[in-house]
Amino acid sequence: MSRRIEVKVKTMVREEFVREVEGKIEVGVRVAPIDGKANQRVIELLSEYFGIPKSNIILKSGYKSKNKIFEIL
Repeated sequence: MSRRIEVKVKTMVREEFVREVEGKIEVGVRVAPIDGKANQRVIELLSEYFGIPKSNIILKSGYKSKNKIFEIL
């Protein structure tokens, strides 16, 4: 059973974070949004937050946007 989550991403932050705000998840990453590095770091942080393998988190939309939709398997 999978579910989709909406994630708002902030890049180039001083301290990385994952938090829930008004039913959405906000993730802050230190890396710049270049060559998908920020997206990969978001997946790593979501993996730690939910306690699931990175391979179970798939970016479905928002590759070049701060608003993204991930599928959790």
